[in-house]
Amino acid sequence: MTTYLNIAPGLLGLALGAGAVGAVAGVLVAGRIGRRIGLGPAFVFGLVVFPAALILVPLADSGTPVPLILTMLFVMEFFAGFGVMVLDINAGAIIPARTPDRIRSRVMGSFRFINYGIRPIGALLGGLLGGLIGVRETLFVVTIASLASVLWLFGTPVLRLRDTPDAAPDDYTPDPWPVDL
Repeated sequence: MTTYLNIAPGLLGLALGAGAVGAVAGVLVAGRIGRRIGLGPAFVFGLVVFPAALILVPLADSGTPVPLILTMLFVMEFFAGFGVMVLDINAGAIIPARTPDRIRSRVMGSFRFINYGIRPIGALLGGLLGGLIGVRETLFVVTIASLASVLWLFGTPVLRLRDTPDAAPDDYTPDPWPVDL
């Protein structure tokens, strides 16, 4: 943003701080959203709001006035922070509740390994793609792909999940293909 949009580092820092404000707002209302529309729909809501906000970054270019860029960055950061907290808190209610006690630590360890382990790979691929097709174009591709990632939930019980699910029995073995393809 400092290179391509000519935003001063201090102003960028202020805009990034809006993400923290959005995250705190998301923390404060995530439970209420989950109770009002259901845990599954709240999870999906977070899955959409978080990446949808990111589209504001590639919409700006070097010809966009700095005050407008800053407004876009503040809005993007706020809603991305808000969406990720709604997503994380509602997922955090679903995953442990449904995971049998005997494998909970393995499930959460695997979840974290995948969640945090994929980030360096994504950064590498994003850098490569940015070098090949351009930074702005890569941001569009990544935002659209992130929004499309919610599609795998259609046809699953997640969208109908209202309350904390019952715990799975200790002898539970998940169906490897729960959705008819």
